[in-house]
Amino acid sequence: MLQNHKLLKISNISIYIIVLFVVSLFILPKNDYSIIYNKADNNTIATVQTLEDFKKEANFPKLHKSFIAFKEALAFKESRGNYNCVNTFGYLGKYQFGRNTLARFRIYNTKGFLKDSELQEDVFIALCSVNKWILRKEIKRKVGKKINGILITESGILAASHLAGAGNVKKYLRSNSSKDFTDAYGSNISHYLKKFAGYDTSHILADKKANI
Repeated sequence: MLQNHKLLKISNISIYIIVLFVVSLFILPKNDYSIIYNKADNNTIATVQTLEDFKKEANFPKLHKSFIAFKEALAFKESRGNYNCVNTFGYLGKYQFGRNTLARFRIYNTKGFLKDSELQEDVFIALCSVNKWILRKEIKRKVGKKINGILITESGILAASHLAGAGNVKKYLRSNSSKDFTDAYGSNISHYLKKFAGYDTSHILADKKANI
């Protein structure tokens, strides 16, 4: 009997709560029970994070001046990064090597060379090492100085030697730019020194006998 009384009391309370809720729907203004999400006032200014700020916060590796960036930038200038490229003067591959350069590394099968991207990358590294050895004194003396308004950097010297040969770059640096070199397409040492300045080429070893 007592249990039935408790159930009846709970039932009456529930009915009372339901009645109050229904009445409130008609009495209270609509806005009092509406929920508003993400509504800004008139003085609110919304901002979007810039790409530069995002990069800083994300702490991405700085690749824009890495050795990878250096060789890809140089390759794009030479051939648009095309391993199969052969220009009108017979220069070959992604980095536009001459046949004499390839012979230096005992490479004579040019068709096979064009098909071998890994070999082309290896030759580029080896050539950088040889040029760095040939120009080691100029790198020590000239890096950090300006010639004809151009800041001299190691990467600029290596890029220029890829264009003109280490011997011509040596003449250019020792003559303070009076002995410049221009190739058949109009590119010169001064342009390469400026365009490819400031990349990290520190891990390239100066090696007279660099080979594949």
